[in-house]
Parts: sequence; structure tokens; C-alpha cells
Amino acid sequence: MRTVEVRMPFKSQAQRRKFAELLVRGEISPETFEEWNRETGGAKLPERVARKKKTASRPKRKAASTRRPKARSTSRTRR
Repeated sequence: MRTVEVRMPFKSQAQRRKFAELLVRGEISPETFEEWNRETGGAKLPERVARKKKTASRPKRKAASTRRPKARSTSRTRR
């Protein structure tokens, strides 16, 4: 069974209004706006989309020490 990806460029009504404003100001092309509008279709969009909550991150582990071990003195060798 195949999964069909539904592509919906506009995520909210607020985003659609923002892009319409950019179109009026000439910051995006009419083709771009029309393409996004067409791909979104008549889908019922929420007024605004809430940001995703951050997941609790695990505490970072300390990196291993990069210090060299002390060099042994060769003047005192045991016999």
C-alpha cells in the first residue's frame, strides 16, 4: 500500500493573508501565490498554527578530558 503525501503550502489563514500582502507589495510573483493557493485548495485552515513545543533534552555529557598524562621522569629509574 502506498502512502500519498498531501502537500499543503499554506498552514493557516494568517499565513495566506501574509502572502497576499506580499503579493500586493510585489515581493512575490502572482504565479507563486496562485500556485500555493491552488495547491492548498479549499482546505479548512486554522486561523493560526501554534508553535511546536520543545521536547525535554537530555543533559549533555561532559567531553572526555583532552589533557595529556604527566610525563614520567627518566632520571630516577629503579634497578
